[in-house]
Amino acid sequence: MIKLFRSGMMISVMTLMSRILGLVRDFVYANYFVMGSAMDAFLVAFRIPNLMRRLSAEGAFSLAFIPVLTEYKEQRSEAELKDLINHVAGMLTMILFIISLIAIIAAPILMMIFAPGFETKADAEPELAAHLLRITALYMLFISLAAFFSSILNTFGNFAVPAFTPVLLNVVMISAAIWWSPHFEQPVEALAWGVFLGGLAQGLFQLPYLQRLGLVPRFSFKKGHEGVSRILKLMAPALIGSSAAQLNITINTMIASLLASGSISWLYFSDRFVEFPLALIGVAIGTVILPKLSGDHANANGGDFGKTLDWAMRLSVLVSIPATIGLIVLAVPILATVIDNGVNGWHDVEMASLSLMTYALGLPAFIMVKVLAPGFYSRQDTRTPVKIGLIAIAANIVCNFLIVLPWYKLGYIGPHAGLALSTAISGFVNATLLFIGLTKLGLITGSSGWPGYLIKIIMASLVMATAIWLLNPGEIWWQASGIWLKVTALGGLVLAAMLTYLATILLFGLRPRQLLKQ
Repeated sequence: MIKLFRSGMMISVMTLMSRILGLVRDFVYANYFVMGSAMDAFLVAFRIPNLMRRLSAEGAFSLAFIPVLTEYKEQRSEAELKDLINHVAGMLTMILFIISLIAIIAAPILMMIFAPGFETKADAEPELAAHLLRITALYMLFISLAAFFSSILNTFGNFAVPAFTPVLLNVVMISAAIWWSPHFEQPVEALAWGVFLGGLAQGLFQLPYLQRLGLVPRFSFKKGHEGVSRILKLMAPALIGSSAAQLNITINTMIASLLASGSISWLYFSDRFVEFPLALIGVAIGTVILPKLSGDHANANGGDFGKTLDWAMRLSVLVSIPATIGLIVLAVPILATVIDNGVNGWHDVEMASLSLMTYALGLPAFIMVKVLAPGFYSRQDTRTPVKIGLIAIAANIVCNFLIVLPWYKLGYIGPHAGLALSTAISGFVNATLLFIGLTKLGLITGSSGWPGYLIKIIMASLVMATAIWLLNPGEIWWQASGIWLKVTALGGLVLAAMLTYLATILLFGLRPRQLLKQ
């Protein structure tokens, strides 16, 4: 497990760089763009190709491609391996180009589907949203190729480069917001061009590293290629199974477009801060264990398969539980630092913090889904996760009716927070059913020490929350203070939280070497 731990740490470090720049990007958004109809239009125009990226590239495609690629790497010749890569590249490019072209042509119709509220609200800008979608549409092709390149590099043990590539998107987007936006009649259009160029940069950056492996694709196409057919067969059901959370967020975006202007922006910031630990831990662990689990399955090594899953689950809860509590307690300080800056005000902080607190409740489940789903995909079983994903989506829709509709009808403040809560509940449904399914297969055997392990983590997290509560200066201070005081105070609170949690778990007897020995 030491090798997996090091690979996971490498991904986390690179992802941390990207996420820090992502926070800077969000800070820039909040300082340069008002959380209103124009920003909502851009976020929807970005979410549509981003959803397709999650569905086709980072989600279903990678989960279907890596196990087959690993099998070719372990059991086939080098010529067959390169042939597979070439034909997958041709297939992926053709499909994504057609989808991108459809998005460009049908942009107004897509906006009516994904943001129906834009057509009914007086202050909405549906034409602007459609225009921005036409610019961002080709991002689907560029970022999917980048994810394809990343899958190859990950399979051959290079996790650092793929984990670093999102940094490029953040750099381009920050540049677009600060330096390009003043030159556009509608400033948010600069962000759309930033998305376009950022996706292109992420693909081009990885080509030299593929060249070193001698695996730069030649984009071939042959109908009925054995490996490609298997990948497509595995990918079809995984389109939903691997992306239930993203589909839930998209459903929430559609409903949020019917709520007050700014609701989509408030949910966006909530999503961004929950995505921070999700990417650092959930995505990192899921990325490193998928090739390992695929190899264990290909070599019929069931014992190591179960140990890898157990190790991944232990590491995920070690971070997800304190991260959840930390986000809830620090929701107002975080958003006061990022949002309350003169362009947007305290009302936006209150609204975004409501959805951040409810959305954060689902973080342990979101991370566990990233850990457990590879247990099925590595065995080339995509049907089970898709069934579970459909149930999770249904749970989200039901919760929206049971929670959001009464919240809205009764006139309570912040009905958008109910959307985030529905997504959190849906995440737990997804994770629970995945866990039950793997347990029935005998792949999760319930190794000793779990109850005591969880109790120690929960107690340490509560001690951490108490420390934050005592040190937090309160809302009045956050409203009155300047930006640099807020940044300093927030950094101090985060550092104090991390040190308190680390000291407490060490006091309770948990040691890093215990995880390495799993």
